[in-house]
Amino acid sequence: MTPSPRRPAAARRSGRSARTPGPASVDIPTISLPGSARPHPALGLGLWGLGRWGPEDEARTKATIARAWERGLRWFDTAEVYGTGRSERLLGEVLARSAGGAPDAFVVTKVSWEHLRPSQLRAALIGSLERLARRSVDLYLVHAPDRHVPVADTMGTLETLWREHKVGAIGVSNFSVEELEEAARHLSEARLVVNQVEYNLFNREEGDALREYCQKNGILIEAYTPLARGLLHGRYLDGKKVPPEVRRFAHRLFEEDRLPEILARTRRLNDLAQETGVPLASIGLHWLAQRGAAPVVGMSRPDQVDANLAAWATRPPDSVLARADAIARGDRA
Repeated sequence: MTPSPRRPAAARRSGRSARTPGPASVDIPTISLPGSARPHPALGLGLWGLGRWGPEDEARTKATIARAWERGLRWFDTAEVYGTGRSERLLGEVLARSAGGAPDAFVVTKVSWEHLRPSQLRAALIGSLERLARRSVDLYLVHAPDRHVPVADTMGTLETLWREHKVGAIGVSNFSVEELEEAARHLSEARLVVNQVEYNLFNREEGDALREYCQKNGILIEAYTPLARGLLHGRYLDGKKVPPEVRRFAHRLFEEDRLPEILARTRRLNDLAQETGVPLASIGLHWLAQRGAAPVVGMSRPDQVDANLAAWATRPPDSVLARADAIARGDRA
């Protein structure tokens, strides 16, 4: 089990007794990746929403990151486009206040699809490192391909930055198998170690199409929106409307002609979770882990960190995951 780090100075100044124990850390295993300087944690905190909303949310954002660190999460995923750099800055500020500057944090950020030309890419990384207050990142991802920029130029620059030890490993996001093959052809020493894509029980087509190739080539699939924008926490089952900002960024889940069936399947999954005594989110997270993917979960409040770690700590039996798989596909048998 990962030992609990010393509490940040901000927490020590809060007036709470030094003898008061903090919440227990959760054991999160790591995944060894050929071509990565460090093993990759199996569960992470996604910071897409943290830095995206209003300035009044900043204190809550920092508390969420601090809570994740305190509970044992070490993989933090951000990008230069999240809040136009604000997400990186907030993450850097919290980690800098953690014990020793959080040297064991596994920090992942992404270069925008608008910055893939060599001069742009180097400048983008320098900007990200300044905001993160770090000399290097453990993993640097191409956020999405840009067909107007030669892949050879992008990969060549990434490999140079890797040789300079500014990035520990190179990955991509939202790449197809064909795009992965093309990118890999333009690396001579470094390897692609990650492809981050949307992957969950309901939106599985992209992840499933990548699984065989990625497993064969030692590429880890990082799964974003693993809990289907809260559906796999049971959100919206009470009739609550989906907020416009959620609809805008998750249209495939919440399209008018699809949503009633998705909600019906979610209710069946929730019934399964209650029947077997596991949190609904446990099914969503461990269905991905069973398929060799590493979930990166968006969390915007400290209590969401606790809920997701409790879900991770409960591993449903394979038989339950198989039933969940059939329910989410729409099988009626």
